[in-house]
Amino acid sequence: MYKIAVIGDYDSIYGFATLGLSICPVKTREDARKKLKQLADGQYGIIYITEAVAAQIEEEIEQYRENTLPAIIQIPGVSGNTGSGVNGVKKTVEQSVRIFCLEE
Repeated sequence: MYKIAVIGDYDSIYGFATLGLSICPVKTREDARKKLKQLADGQYGIIYITEAVAAQIEEEIEQYRENTLPAIIQIPGVSGNTGSGVNGVKKTVEQSVRIFCLEE
């Protein structure tokens, strides 16, 4: 069974622990890069990441974009919603629809 984790600043993610998710507070870009790799190489099927942290490690996230697992999903943090998470979901849906239409 796959696990679920959340990466971000502590204030944005600490509440997810009550839901049984693994929380991974990070303070620097390097911490975020290392944690993402560790989780992606482990037994994590879903990795939520705050938009602010995701903006710092876009290249690393892009490496996993084509993989089925882990699903990396951006969420707003305490500083608010930048819209990049919603845009990422829209882009993924558009790609999926295009692929589905080409297969038929």
